[in-house]
Amino acid sequence: MPSIDISISILAFITLVINFPFGFWRESVPKFSIRWFIAVHAAVPAVIVLRLAAGIEWRVTTIAFLVFCYFLGQFLGSKFRRRLNQNNSTVETTDG
Repeated sequence: MPSIDISISILAFITLVINFPFGFWRESVPKFSIRWFIAVHAAVPAVIVLRLAAGIEWRVTTIAFLVFCYFLGQFLGSKFRRRLNQNNSTVETTDG
């Protein structure tokens, strides 16, 4: 079984990866709508289950790090969506 530090690092990476598509989706829905709320919160149960399955105890520093990775995944997903939309609009205007 991997050490607890490796488990936290793996879980943090998985948390970021899980949230990337939700951030991508969140960027395309109206802010504070039900779909936006789902995009922001849908991955929470998965991260909790993974944390419990990995045997990672509740510690303020661990939870803070996972929350940071959670929002980093959301941020990167939305940033990627904005970049794609920006590139698509540039292509459309230059093709016309």
